[in-house]
Amino acid sequence: MAKNLIYDIHDKPKFGNMLLFALQQLLAILAATIAVPTIIGVPTQIPAAIFGAGVGTLVYQLFTRFKSPVFLGSSFAFLGSLGVALAYGYCGILLGSIVAGLVYVVLAIIIHFVGTGWVAKLMPPVIIGPTVTLIGLSLAGAAMGDIVKANSSVAYGSYNLIGLLCGLLTFATVVICSTQKRYTMPRLVPFILGIVVGYIAAAIFTFIGAVADIDYLRILNWKPIVDNFVNADGSFRGIEAIFSLPNFSLVAGIKELVSGKISAEVLAANPGAQVLNGGGIAEVVIAFLPVALVVFAEHIADHKNLSYIIGKDLIEEPGLKRTLLGDGVGSIAGTMFGICPNTTYGESVGCVAITRNASVVTITTTAIMCLILSFISPIMVLLQSIPSCVMGGVCLTLYGFIAVSGLKMFKDLDLGDNKNLFVVSAILISGIGGLTLQIPYALVDGGGVAKAITVTSIATALIFGIVTNAILTKIEKSKFGKENASEQNTEEKGE
Repeated sequence: MAKNLIYDIHDKPKFGNMLLFALQQLLAILAATIAVPTIIGVPTQIPAAIFGAGVGTLVYQLFTRFKSPVFLGSSFAFLGSLGVALAYGYCGILLGSIVAGLVYVVLAIIIHFVGTGWVAKLMPPVIIGPTVTLIGLSLAGAAMGDIVKANSSVAYGSYNLIGLLCGLLTFATVVICSTQKRYTMPRLVPFILGIVVGYIAAAIFTFIGAVADIDYLRILNWKPIVDNFVNADGSFRGIEAIFSLPNFSLVAGIKELVSGKISAEVLAANPGAQVLNGGGIAEVVIAFLPVALVVFAEHIADHKNLSYIIGKDLIEEPGLKRTLLGDGVGSIAGTMFGICPNTTYGESVGCVAITRNASVVTITTTAIMCLILSFISPIMVLLQSIPSCVMGGVCLTLYGFIAVSGLKMFKDLDLGDNKNLFVVSAILISGIGGLTLQIPYALVDGGGVAKAITVTSIATALIFGIVTNAILTKIEKSKFGKENASEQNTEEKGE
């Protein structure tokens, strides 16, 4: 067992504890997983997204032989691509996920025959370290936007000092539980305790606000919970209030093909949506293919980061080939039984780092928990009722640990070497600055851009860093580089 872990990869916590640890993992990945269907305009698909995350994670664990403590959830990298796919309904989303997943499968086949040496050369520590740091820092804005936000639908919901107080109480609870040395259990479940404290504080303020009729204090929004049980006329909703079937993309896509009509929830998000056709197939492929190639690098960064945390190289065992197959096939399966492509989650990695629980059994139990809970309506609406400010307090710690994990990788880098300095600078500054690549693939009359593929800032920064490193390495190995190094050494000796 790595000296910094309480539970190693193959350790099995007691059943009761394991359920708690699994719930904590679920809470850690919850905000991001449910955010993707909400952002693309189909919030009714939140239960399907959670179910799909569970399916994708189980597939990943099967391919990696239960040797990698990684959870898969809805991917933000494909948000732009999903916007394109949604114009062709659920069939467009399914096609896009298949394209993205097959990219990983092809890369896994290449690695099977040629090995991983080229990957190490393409993305050495000088690339991986700042990229992992950037992943954490790029999420900082989302965490800080949430921590000052109330879930209430009334006024002052976008910035609320009481919400900030609840978020800071959540943060303080997580920090205290994680750092105290006397009790082991609070160190293993700091996020659950933090969310409970934050939720109770938000509930107290909301109750006071309701009694005193002060909107500013209404942090919680319990209307979705009430609506889950009661119809507009006040009658009980029946069995649907307790148990409901998620709307799986595969089933919805088949309905579209049979009926020739786009579903109502997709039309609400995209009124111009149409059934997938030949032109749509080409458009979806173009939208997903380049993004999938770039996300491959993020896959490596996540696994390198987790390897550093648990003290075992996941690129070697279970191997990059297996992690790619698990990610790719898991993403396809997760979309068919969910709503969007999955990816390895930094929030899950951060949870492992803070709790020092790398048990794969915990991750697998989380996946099974997702499958079960997605059918239970009261649990779904209760989880969705957790205030944004409370989740912001949790994410403040999670995203911070991701960033710090990347910074720890800097200890082996010589930043006195200008080559390393420029590579790190290229990644961090372009990524934090929000540089994106927008690749046009459809033009209007007059040469204007009608449609474009957007590569995220993290992916763009990663590409920028790889290209910068490759050019500087080539120069360093050339005669020109050697002559400059010789002259620099002579000057230094003369000084």
